[in-house]
Amino acid sequence: MSCRSPTKPTAWRTMRLPTDLSLAELQQAIFQQLPPEFDDASASVLVLLAHVLQCPKTWVLAHPEARLSPEQNSQLSQLAQRLALGEPLAYLTGRQEFFGLVFKVSPAVLIPRPETELLVEVALTWLRELGRPAHMLDVGTGSGCIALTLASQVPSLRVTASDASADALKIARENARELKVSERVTFLQADLILETLPRFDLICANLPYIPTRKLSTVNSIAYEPETALDGGPDGLHLLRRFFSQAPRHLLKPGLLLAETEAGLGPETLTIARENFPEARTELLQDLHNRDRLVRVQLA
Repeated sequence: MSCRSPTKPTAWRTMRLPTDLSLAELQQAIFQQLPPEFDDASASVLVLLAHVLQCPKTWVLAHPEARLSPEQNSQLSQLAQRLALGEPLAYLTGRQEFFGLVFKVSPAVLIPRPETELLVEVALTWLRELGRPAHMLDVGTGSGCIALTLASQVPSLRVTASDASADALKIARENARELKVSERVTFLQADLILETLPRFDLICANLPYIPTRKLSTVNSIAYEPETALDGGPDGLHLLRRFFSQAPRHLLKPGLLLAETEAGLGPETLTIARENFPEARTELLQDLHNRDRLVRVQLA
């Protein structure tokens, strides 16, 4: 796994926090030392304080006069410094919320994004309409956010979740245990879809789709694993391979859902139609009205 080296914010200076401040004063002190371009600073500092104290955010808000121990203050200073340098909040706390569930994350996996919840919503609707137990394949599972969310929402669902990264699969297995769905989930280290796999009712994929040339220009992904982001020169390298393999593994009736880059929607839809000429295919938009999801349905 390789990660790009992030650039320090121009307004950066070493974070220093006095040891005798209340929680309210600490929040203000950190806020004042974060770079001016930092987004959602207040909310991020609140999450850090709750993480250090190992308590809910509501407790922090209800006890502004409380104080940290020297050890907690030191931990907070280190985390706040990393936050100011641009390290994602989810990697600092080791947790990220997705579809109302909390997933363990690390730099070995892509941080689950809100826009991926569209894929889960579409899959849930179809599974509930199917009216029978189903078997799904999640390709490029990462943290397992798609596969495990669906498993937690549909008790009859059997899941096979694959990823090329052994480190990512370790995180996904831990999440499956925490969500108590391990008995219905099989994890597999594989490059996309193995030929020996059977056919599935549902196939989902959130594969790397960012064109290589764009990786160094997007600061928000600087700390995340490049292997989970790099879609090749045009962003479609892995999606082409995935769609060429998928027809041999999708049942009738069956549903395939593949997330794509907002600027690559029409191209991804064309690839889907070339490989599934008899299927009903469509391009769905996310809440920001951006192309996000290719839906392929076999009758």
